[in-house]
Amino acid sequence: MSSTSYQGQCLCGGVGLTVQPQAQSFFACHCNTCQTWTGGPQLSLSCGRNVEITGQEMVTEYKSSPWAIRAFCKQCGTHLYFKMRFSGEYNVPLGLLNIPKQQALTMAMQYFIDLKPDSYALDTDSPALTEAEVLDMFS
Repeated sequence: MSSTSYQGQCLCGGVGLTVQPQAQSFFACHCNTCQTWTGGPQLSLSCGRNVEITGQEMVTEYKSSPWAIRAFCKQCGTHLYFKMRFSGEYNVPLGLLNIPKQQALTMAMQYFIDLKPDSYALDTDSPALTEAEVLDMFS
């Protein structure tokens, strides 16, 4: 686990997060839910349960799948996290966090690679799992 922590806040400043990532790497998800939620691939940092949230009264959670809950600021709509329902582990969008430019993060994994549209490509040699492989892993 990383000893580094990052802070971030929603657009209106009503919700703040402090996270301690599990590693200095992130993942990309190309599933239909992530694409609909973000307008493209979801780039997230796995933070385990090491997430402190201020402004909790501004957070709205939505059960988006049998295994995950997504949250957003009810004032400005900023996407805050998705949390695994059974483990309570958080995944926080990279763009929400104030990560110093010189802080090198690598892409560790791409999920639902077979659902990725042909309209974009990520320049990475990271491992990739298909929809069937991901569903098997979380089942």
